[in-house]
Amino acid sequence: MSDSQTRTRSREQEETEEEQSAGLECPECSGTVIADDEHGETVCQDCGLVVEEDSVDRGPEWRAFDSKEKDEKSRVGAPTTNMMHDKGLSTNIDWRDKDAYGNSLSSTQRKKMQRLRKWNERFRTRDSKERNLKQALGEIDRMASALGLPENVRETASVIYRRALDEDLLPGRSIEGVSTASVYAAARQAGVPRSLDEITDVSRVEKSEIARTYRYVVRELGLEVAPADPESYVPRFASSLDLSEESERRARQLLQNAKEKGVHSGKSPVGLAAAAVYAAALLTNEKTTQAAVSEVADISEVTIRNRYHELLEAEQDLPVA
Repeated sequence: MSDSQTRTRSREQEETEEEQSAGLECPECSGTVIADDEHGETVCQDCGLVVEEDSVDRGPEWRAFDSKEKDEKSRVGAPTTNMMHDKGLSTNIDWRDKDAYGNSLSSTQRKKMQRLRKWNERFRTRDSKERNLKQALGEIDRMASALGLPENVRETASVIYRRALDEDLLPGRSIEGVSTASVYAAARQAGVPRSLDEITDVSRVEKSEIARTYRYVVRELGLEVAPADPESYVPRFASSLDLSEESERRARQLLQNAKEKGVHSGKSPVGLAAAAVYAAALLTNEKTTQAAVSEVADISEVTIRNRYHELLEAEQDLPVA
């Protein structure tokens, strides 16, 4: 008898046993029989007679008190993710030549593991599309790490790149350019935007190519990307400059006043945010300099000074409530 036939027969046997137990009646009073999983018994609901005992508990032998603990103790493995070219379904062979106990492998075993790694890599990237995805998703992960972006942004960027690849948007464009544009778009969609200069600093392509590819990807994929809000940059700038919550709140207020007066129209959101943080620090008597803000925001001091005066003028022109 083959293994498949054996497995099929065992499943059928289990199903038959379950049906029989479901249809059991109490031999004493013909009452309803239920399974008491806590005590491993099958008892009559009416008279309390124990019909069967020492039943097999098919559940886990551990307990979980919250969803996080349940996920940690689960034996189904890691969830699938778009951040890996094969969605994490393949086997990963560790690069360290050590066994499960941390002991170094013998020379024979090291050679064997090297051969396994080589063939595993060949099987994981069988065609050009797989190789393309592997390189691009590696770039996305590298740039997101350098920019301090959360995991949900990396996942979104990976999905955007996969869509671009499926819709054949890559011919004539570099893998690095499209992956950078995906990160830029994903960060803006998630409400944690990074400036084009910050993106350029960690990318392997020029700023002009990033901007051009970003516009193309957004247009062709129909992505809904709202204009960057200057207020979304304030927490990061304030945190990098070690400013208080009062300064951060004051900076948001300056930007809201500027929006009411229409000062923000046509201005760089990064420049407005940097100027608001600088002005708020001065208004709350906290020490910072234009040079420090310029370094954190990656924008020139001249821009900060210009936007700084515009923000203060907008606040002074507002009518008193």
